[in-house]
Amino acid sequence: MQRWSSGLIAGTCAYFAVSPVFAQNMNPTDIRACTGIESDAQRLACYDRATGRTQMPAAQKRSEPAPSPSSNVFSREHAVAATSTNSNGNPAPLSLLDSRWELSPDSKLGTFNLRGYKPIYVLPVFATSNQNNLPYSPNPVNAVQTPLGMQNVESKFQISLKTKIWQGVFGDVGDLWVGYTQDSYWQVYNSKLSRPFRETDYEPEAMLVFDTNYQVFGWDGRLLSIGVDHQSNGQSDPLSRSWNRVMGQIAFERNNWTIMFRPWWRIPEQAADDNNPDITNYMGRADMQIVHEWNGQEFGLMLRDSLRGGSEQHGAGRFTWSFPLVGNLRGYMELFKGYGESIVDYNHNATYLGVGVSLLDWY
Repeated sequence: MQRWSSGLIAGTCAYFAVSPVFAQNMNPTDIRACTGIESDAQRLACYDRATGRTQMPAAQKRSEPAPSPSSNVFSREHAVAATSTNSNGNPAPLSLLDSRWELSPDSKLGTFNLRGYKPIYVLPVFATSNQNNLPYSPNPVNAVQTPLGMQNVESKFQISLKTKIWQGVFGDVGDLWVGYTQDSYWQVYNSKLSRPFRETDYEPEAMLVFDTNYQVFGWDGRLLSIGVDHQSNGQSDPLSRSWNRVMGQIAFERNNWTIMFRPWWRIPEQAADDNNPDITNYMGRADMQIVHEWNGQEFGLMLRDSLRGGSEQHGAGRFTWSFPLVGNLRGYMELFKGYGESIVDYNHNATYLGVGVSLLDWY
């Protein structure tokens, strides 16, 4: 299992490293979509290709005022107000989901553009009420017998990227994306143990994403996807943890609100090789992510549940708040309660609070 997961992780990282900057010709009418690119270099290449090196106004978060046309300053990378044209002929911002997943024809950017995926942040302070110093699993080889000596206060950072590798899988319908997310927990204040990394979780995934257009109770159904997901911590026994999932996603939006539902099914493993046989009863079988933008701030709420009753019922919730600080730098706060804040803690219940800065939000 570990050799397989390490190879998959290494392959994903290598893929990102060698991907071309911009691999598809653009029509000038597609310039509206350039502002959806996260990387400065890639976004500039998009503008140059579409307009002959004519710079466009800065992109802004949907809730922030747009700059004057004379401003040639590109905004913070996760600003997403790429525009289309409304019924009055005036520029209108792309929807939140369009800006991240290039759903409508106006927002397509081609393949191999490196994009943000989940929030990217650094939390110098990440504290818990109950650090897990004896991680265990029903598999006897995955139970720690001696306390690890980890402190309750550490730091945490998350890196998350994605890119589209195939646009129009079924003619002009469906796009294939690959993503990579890494969460690292660093005992930076634990000088007694030489400041080790307590845990690093690796999560490569592939997703086939479709644009949908329907309404449910005033909400626009904009996205449907199906994919495969691998998550592991790359450690040896007894700390080794991993699982593989087939994962769906349905997303809705209205104004500055987005709701994403993600059900999943764990791919079974042989009992002798399963590091965490009861993980779905703790890390759940589905989650829901709610994101709201308001006055330049972004609020997020994740709710996760095992969808079982009795002794198999467990869940978790995470609340996040992002707000402007200086320039492209944003403040970031995270509050988590429940099971599975990291994969080694999948069956450990605790409260976590983190404070730091964000370089990229959900939208």
